Parts: sequence; C-alpha cells; structure tokens
Amino acid sequence: MARLGKVIDPELGRSVTDLGMIAGIDVAPAGTDGGRPAYDVTVRVELTVPGCPLSDTIVGNITAAIASYPDAALTPRIEVATMSEAKLADLVAGLKAERKRNPFAKPGVKTRIFAIASGKGGVGKSSVTANLAATFAALGYDTAAIDADIYGFSLPGLFGVTSQPTNLNGMLMPVTAWGVKLISIGMFAGADRAILWRGPRLQRSLEQFLSDVWWGEPDVLLLDLAPGTGDMAISVAQTLPNAELIVVTTPQPSASDVAVRAGLVALQVPMRVRGVVENMSWFDHHGERLEIFGHGGGQRVADQLTAALGHDVPLMAQLPLLPEVRERGEAGRPAVLGADGRLAGTPLAESFAGLARALMA
Repeated sequence: MARLGKVIDPELGRSVTDLGMIAGIDVAPAGTDGGRPAYDVTVRVELTVPGCPLSDTIVGNITAAIASYPDAALTPRIEVATMSEAKLADLVAGLKAERKRNPFAKPGVKTRIFAIASGKGGVGKSSVTANLAATFAALGYDTAAIDADIYGFSLPGLFGVTSQPTNLNGMLMPVTAWGVKLISIGMFAGADRAILWRGPRLQRSLEQFLSDVWWGEPDVLLLDLAPGTGDMAISVAQTLPNAELIVVTTPQPSASDVAVRAGLVALQVPMRVRGVVENMSWFDHHGERLEIFGHGGGQRVADQLTAALGHDVPLMAQLPLLPEVRERGEAGRPAVLGADGRLAGTPLAESFAGLARALMA
C-alpha cells in the first residue's frame, strides 16, 4: 500500500490510495524464485468511470510499483472494476468541497495566469496561445489552457483533440494533449452549430470552465480570448483579477492601432498588461527577409501601452511568418514540438521558449 501510494492518477493528480481506487490487495505465497520468496499478488482496482481513457497508464504504473518491492518475486494480477455510484459521488463531493469555486481566485494560488488577447482577428492569437502552452508543458510546467473564444474556438483543432472531457458526476476532467490540459466549447456536442450567446451566458461559460473542471494546481493557465474588448475580456478580468494580459499584434498599423485598445482595457479593469507579442513579423525567402506586413507594429503597441498605463509594457517576442505553423497546426500538433512531443530545435521553438521563460521570471 505504501508503494501504491506513490502511484498518481494522471487526471486527478492524487494517489490511487488517497482516491480510494485500491479496493483490496491479496497476497499468497508461491514458493521461491532464485532463492527469494515468491508471491502471487492480486490488486483490485476501481476506476472512476467505465472505459477510463487512462486505465492502461494507471494499471501499468500499479504493476511497476508492485514490481519494485525488494527481496521478493511478486507476480501481480490487476483486477479492474468501476466505482459504485455512491462511492464516486462521495469522491467527487470531497474534491468539490476541497476546491470550492474558481480555484484560481483564492488567496495564495500558485498558478500564473496569462490571458492572450488581440484587437482584431487574424493575427494568430490562437496559434500563439497553442504554441506557448505546448512550450510551457515541454519545459516541465504543469500547464492548462482554456479556449475562451466561444464563437471562434480553435484550440481543439490546433492540438488534434477529437474526444470529449470525462464527466465525473458533474465534474469534468479536461482533455490532455501534448502535455496540456485543455477545455473548449468545441469539445462538446453541437459545438459545430453557430453559437449566439450574449454577455451573461458568456460569463457563466467561463465560470463553469473554471469551477466545474478539475484542473488540479497547474503552474500555468493560458486563456485564448476572443478578439477585441467584449464581454469575455471583461469577464476574465472580473473572475481572474490576478491574470496578466499578453497582447498579440502583427506589424501593420491597421492591426497594431486596434491592438492598443485590447491593452487599454486594463484602464477599466484590474488586469495588468504583461507584454506584447508581434506575430508574422517577417518571412524568410531564399535568404532574403521580407517584411510582408510592414514593420514596427509590435513596438508601437508596446510604447503606447507603456505611456498610457504608466508601467513598462515590453515587446516580448517577434515571431516569423512560417508555413509550418499552419501546416502542423492543421495536423493537430503545435509547431514548436517535434513528433516526440519535445521542443524542436528550431528558431521558432527557441523564440517561444524565451518568451515562456521571460513570462515566468
């Protein structure tokens, strides 16, 4: 039991013993093996839901924990069942009581929250969010992301997610892809239809994403906001006053002038603007650097926000226009990652790694 206490449920972030998933252990002598006493071991495991998507991982980790027992040859057999409705209800009630509502707004929370905003659509805000989240995860941070762009959700596609969150008696488990825990309205049935929601319902959707999803205690939470300064940006500021705003723009004035407005929302709400990211800054073509969308937009936004807000708002990164960002994103893999899920050794990945480290500094 002590060794099984080190086996962590990947979704709930607690040991299988604390969660009551070990229903029993039977040990029977089986002679000797190489001079060591041998035993047949049966572990009865109760998973939270039938067909738990991580059951193979949990069973494998339990088997490895048993095999690590010293001075004995243990032949494990794992019997897998599902918790009764009453036991699951008690578990969920305990988790909810412990967490209460909106775990990210309570005092002393360790999670760094970054809201990714833009003045207009089409500047690559969602691809920046996806690649930044994947970078944080690849650097070893426990990372979560909320697709708060209810009308134009795109994170499920950028991460290759086609499954739905697991529902534990009304508590949702986020879908994990490329090391990032994700939730999006695009993961639910009917999300392919046009969504016509107004302010109050938008705010409730964000509150549900925060309070009805079991996030654990991530190091980083990213929110992909809708473009502009509408209801969701205000809801984020009211619900997550400790969030830091990152403004994404492209170099041309038509985008950068509008991007300033997204940052100036901090004059009306308690949210600090952390910095500016300029996307599609240039395109390298056979050794020639082409500034297709002009230049200087990111620095203009940073300078204007610094003057208006009264604190330093730096230009934190300039990202090139790369076909592979689109190609890999459409294939469901953030462009900063290799096929093995690790950071690729590319200039783009290095730029995002530098941005992530600067944000956490």
